[in-house]
Amino acid sequence: MKSTDGLIWVVIPAAGVGRRMKADRPKQYLPLLEKTVIEHTLCCFSNHKAIAGIIIALHPNDPYWEELNINLSVPYFVAKGGKERSDSVFNALQMMLHQLQLDANTWVMVHDAARPCVLKTDIDKLITTCLDGNTVGGILAKKASDTMKRAKADNSILLTEDRENLWHALTPQMFRLKPLSDALQQALVKDIIITDEASALESSGESPLLIESSGSNIKITHPDDLALAEFLLRNKR
Repeated sequence: MKSTDGLIWVVIPAAGVGRRMKADRPKQYLPLLEKTVIEHTLCCFSNHKAIAGIIIALHPNDPYWEELNINLSVPYFVAKGGKERSDSVFNALQMMLHQLQLDANTWVMVHDAARPCVLKTDIDKLITTCLDGNTVGGILAKKASDTMKRAKADNSILLTEDRENLWHALTPQMFRLKPLSDALQQALVKDIIITDEASALESSGESPLLIESSGSNIKITHPDDLALAEFLLRNKR
């Protein structure tokens, strides 16, 4: 495989408010080992030789970003965040296409701002799989290992789902710039609910690859997750 140095751009949607954390600020700005969550997340990519630049999509009225001392080893830009995650990602892609005038076939990784523990080895595996194969792209994911229950509206059990071939979708998710932008735009026009980038490609008839991730790639969602993230970062290799 040819060198991947400076080949890939990263989009970090960071316009959410994180209500489930019950904190005084969005979860991406919570303190974690003398930095904020989002600073750790950015470091996962800014120090990777394959990354050419980063777009962070922020809420228009975000009061916290300017308080940070961001010093990355790659160029970074701020795009306008939207109401939904898909809106934020789409806005970032439009900046890449029109303002930065990147090639339509540029590979883009989209990663949750609240996943600061993703390993370099997992990022490498995603890149290698997407670039070596004849594929639309792929996502880091984790096979379902627990018994899966489908609930009724009152949270009583409706049935037990067969977990065979069930996966938890994680990030980064990696696709080419223009196909991802087009898929998100088409989903918006058709009023299709998009929960991640892969679902946008799925809605346009594509079948992204699932690339198994390590268990350390957690998303900080609840207060207890911060302690686990701290443990993982202290032991990160």
